Amino acid sequence: MKSSIIEKINVLKKSKNAIILAHNYQLPEIQDTADFVGDSLELSVKASKTTSDIIVFCGVHFMAETASILSPHKKVIIPDLEAGCPMADMINARDVINKKKKHTDAIAVCYVNTTAEVKAECDYAVTSANAVDIISKLKHHKNIIFLPDKNLGSFVTEKTGKEMILMDGYCPTHAKITAGEILNRKKEHPGALVVSHPECESEVRNISDIVASTSQMCKFIRESNCREFIMATEEGLNHRLKKENPDKNFYPASVYGVCPNMKKNTLEKLLWTLEDEKNEVKVPENIRARALKCVENMINLST
Repeated sequence: MKSSIIEKINVLKKSKNAIILAHNYQLPEIQDTADFVGDSLELSVKASKTTSDIIVFCGVHFMAETASILSPHKKVIIPDLEAGCPMADMINARDVINKKKKHTDAIAVCYVNTTAEVKAECDYAVTSANAVDIISKLKHHKNIIFLPDKNLGSFVTEKTGKEMILMDGYCPTHAKITAGEILNRKKEHPGALVVSHPECESEVRNISDIVASTSQMCKFIRESNCREFIMATEEGLNHRLKKENPDKNFYPASVYGVCPNMKKNTLEKLLWTLEDEKNEVKVPENIRARALKCVENMINLST
């Protein structure tokens, strides 16, 4: 059944000049069908550099929005429009405007895990991979509002010493991973390294051997001599890691490390969306232009 669906997807992809992108947290069969697998910004930048007319973004809604921001002349579709991000939904544009009114001398830095409307109200975007570097380069700004992820924000503060005005957002999936569960896994696998995402709570990060974004995790594990890893992040990444490192073992830090929204995209929905070219995600130009400046400011500081 799956093979016939994949075959149909591949035929449609070629005839429609489409590219399929899958986030690291997607279902294994989605990852295996995609042209590229990676983190959200990495995939959006990849899509903007291709000659494809259609971008099928298998991820959550803000990721498809980011692809639309960077590729306004391409059609961006998502298998399930209801695949949202609870953390991104914890803050809206009005929240940012009000915060900036309260702190008139501050700039606003947003995690890329935000809506286009929020990005349009911010000065810089960051990813979990470059947040420490970007904030380190903003030395001339005395006050920085960082949103929405308080855990990533506190991680950046720990690494840079830069106190920021944090907002109260968080990732429910990463917040469910506890230090107690990790310590139990360590008893089961005493030789394993603990690898955690900066969206995790500080108690988890403090007992980890490395704290890294998904792309940094892939690089670290690929280069590591260790053969066992306890993964404190969404369990979908383990599929990619096992494919890239078949001689290594990966243990989920928690049975609760599953994002239900990431799993809403299925092969069947991917096929239907590509057939009908439905579920388009299009950012209005008045918002897109301002959100693009926020993202471009990050990209310019990263080079």
